[in-house]
Amino acid sequence: MELSRERWADLALHPVRIRILRAVAGTRLTTQALIELLPDVPQATMYRQLVILAKAGLLEVVEERKIRGAVERVYALPAQGATLDPTSLATATPEDHARYFTAFVSSLLSEFSRYLAREGIDFVADGVGYQQLVLHLTDAELGEFSAGLNALVGPLLANKPGNGRTSRLLATVLLPTDPPTADRPAPADDSEPTKGNG
Repeated sequence: MELSRERWADLALHPVRIRILRAVAGTRLTTQALIELLPDVPQATMYRQLVILAKAGLLEVVEERKIRGAVERVYALPAQGATLDPTSLATATPEDHARYFTAFVSSLLSEFSRYLAREGIDFVADGVGYQQLVLHLTDAELGEFSAGLNALVGPLLANKPGNGRTSRLLATVLLPTDPPTADRPAPADDSEPTKGNG
């Protein structure tokens, strides 16, 4: 199902819905499984958000099971995923992208805060890290980098939960930066530029 830019943003860019969509990505989950995966989300809120996402086509009910007289639904992402269609993304305004990116960063902050709230966190053992790198790439080198990253990550997306696997969040941001200081005009005076921590 293709959604307009405005409708997609209104539906998907919601903290709880972002977490639900992320949890379901690459797998199939029942409502009860989602409640167990996201224990801080009240049960009534979970049911309400699942109904909203399913009605919008951002989630699909792929199975219904009868358990003790009740119907248990199994959810999955639709075949095309739960993302903005390419045309809407290509025509998004800077203001639209600002909203999307704000939701993205807010979601990351929320996930990291939940991690920090765990007991006995260990960055090394847990494989946690964050850093910024500047890569100097031609357009051709950027294409090679993107293809290599997709080749590395792509097969891992097919992994299912279980079998000793831990769900790990990999978030990427790639954008051009301002030219290095050396490429900018020299300062008018002879004073040394102030060096910052980097």
